[in-house]
Amino acid sequence: MADAPQSQTYYNSCYRHGVDEKRRVQIPAKWRPETDGTELTVILWPKHQAGVCLRVLPPSEMAKMKASIDQLPNSDANKGVLKRFIGSKSVQVTLDKAGRICLPEEMASAAGIKDEALLVGVLDRFEIWNPSRYEKVEASDAVLATKAFEIME
Repeated sequence: MADAPQSQTYYNSCYRHGVDEKRRVQIPAKWRPETDGTELTVILWPKHQAGVCLRVLPPSEMAKMKASIDQLPNSDANKGVLKRFIGSKSVQVTLDKAGRICLPEEMASAAGIKDEALLVGVLDRFEIWNPSRYEKVEASDAVLATKAFEIME
């Protein structure tokens, strides 16, 4: 008997959620892994001029990221930097029975996430932003969107 095809999760839309005193944030039902105990990787992501956010990857995307880094030649200094940075600035999390993940204190603080978080779909992964920081990202993206969409057919 063939294995049933797994459905693809698409992380789209934006959701604003409160963050409780234990730094737990609700994950939208549509974004939750189908299999209980599935680990998501939360990475402190420094790549935006508006500031740090938390990037959350499902297992398949984390595997792709690792494979991409592993393909860099050992002579490329970026390979070691990426492995150390991502390795030291990421954690594996699972959802609790209420569909929440707990954000590590150091990561939440660096991303400016306190009482509220904005979960932003990035199609194959999602990001968790401080809502006011994300306003700057949204404004910047609005300026660049017309040019970016030129690559689409």
